[in-house]
Amino acid sequence: MIEARNLTLALGKPPARTEILKGIDLSVQAGESVALLGPSGSGKSSLMAILAGMERPTSGSVRVAGLDFDRLNENQLAIARRGRIGIILQAFHLLPTMTALENVAVPLELAGQTDAFVRARAELMAVGLGHRLTHYPSQLSGGEQQRVAIARALVSRPTLLFADEPTGNLDGATGREIMDLLFARHGETAATLFVITHDRVLAARCDRIIELADGNIVSDSIPA
Repeated sequence: MIEARNLTLALGKPPARTEILKGIDLSVQAGESVALLGPSGSGKSSLMAILAGMERPTSGSVRVAGLDFDRLNENQLAIARRGRIGIILQAFHLLPTMTALENVAVPLELAGQTDAFVRARAELMAVGLGHRLTHYPSQLSGGEQQRVAIARALVSRPTLLFADEPTGNLDGATGREIMDLLFARHGETAATLFVITHDRVLAARCDRIIELADGNIVSDSIPA
């Protein structure tokens, strides 16, 4: 599902040039759940952005779902992400002027799907929000907003799902509920799951734990 070789990412020009990623080699199989651990500034979000086709590496190659992302232009990347990649972010990023149903239907509408609202309704019901279809983000709790974000990420049935600190803005109990839901939906859809987190308890629920420090992979292990 993911093959990255000697990925580097550097920002700025000498002498102020900053190396974010320093030769990352990474392989993720279809259907795996992988946790990416590391302190702030280790390069976790930058690596996710490259693997998700939202950022270009300075050098190296990245192949995702059979496509060479490093060789595609911006329009080709946007098309490649559609239907293949779902992304869940810490800050939810819901459209405030749209209802929960409309937020989830957006990616399907953009893809020209005629059954967008039927599928969006089914996905919201699957995450326990069948009673909140017409509510706006401001009318939803943090946990409910993250459920909407999960539904939006999964409604296109992506083969690869990224979750960047998905519980970072939630209290402990709500965060655990969201992760239970995320792993349940991962199991039901068979999508490859890539979770960025600081939480080792959460990471231990994944098939693999990859640790990043100072732009390098320092550990790649199976939880005990």
